[in-house]
Amino acid sequence: MSLTLRWAAGSDVGRRRPLNQDSAVTSPRLLAVADGMGGHAHGEVASAVAVGALAALDAKLAGTDLAGADLLGSLARAVTEAADRLTAMAREDSALRGSGTTVVALLFDGARVGILHVGDSRAYVVRDRALQRLTRDHTLVQALVDEGRISVEEAAEHPRRSMLMRTLQDGNTVEPDLFEYEGAADDRYLVCSDGVTAVLSDAEIHQVLAAAPEPQEAVDRLIELANLGGGPDNITCIVADLVEGADAVSSEGPVVIGAAAAAPPGDESTA
Repeated sequence: MSLTLRWAAGSDVGRRRPLNQDSAVTSPRLLAVADGMGGHAHGEVASAVAVGALAALDAKLAGTDLAGADLLGSLARAVTEAADRLTAMAREDSALRGSGTTVVALLFDGARVGILHVGDSRAYVVRDRALQRLTRDHTLVQALVDEGRISVEEAAEHPRRSMLMRTLQDGNTVEPDLFEYEGAADDRYLVCSDGVTAVLSDAEIHQVLAAAPEPQEAVDRLIELANLGGGPDNITCIVADLVEGADAVSSEGPVVIGAAAAAPPGDESTA
């Protein structure tokens, strides 16, 4: 029996931001979230460009047999195209200079999962009732934790915990982490922006993912809890179950939400 995805996605502006700079795209083979950098010009454009490039990749792959395909190469080319597009847009419009975004994307070929990650948006999986974080934040505090200079508990309260070391940004070469993961039937995946993880601990996230019977219930509860915790940032999450049977597909997709639901200015190529 083939494996396919049942998914749900949601995006919320949160309680303190005037604009949603998050974007996401979901399909039967792709889960991706991009979080525009709130402290930079037009982060919503950057996230929309990134997600637009990934949605275009999904459209190219629709109806094709991915067996043996270069999942990581496909993801890498898509975000490189997004970075090039953002650089070109910034040259044409100085207001876009310095815009950037995180990106986390999972591309599925049955049980084979290609994962691309840059920034501090995250991907998790629940398997056999245990939660595993699949990505590692590209932040200053994560680097300090890795070096043994601060503890995980200290990192959670560090004043510079949101300082990113790597992003997709105009004028820069994007340097994502790229790796494959072997999925299994009944895996539950979460892909989210830091509007979720800055408020909820891994234990709280695990509790929601384990308790919700359906992906939509998990998405709604994560957004609700992030807002109850103050909603300091935009909140975007995708929850997807890897299940047996083609009839389990949520939608033909791709479905785009957040800032990317409206095409970036002047970007017909990724609309």
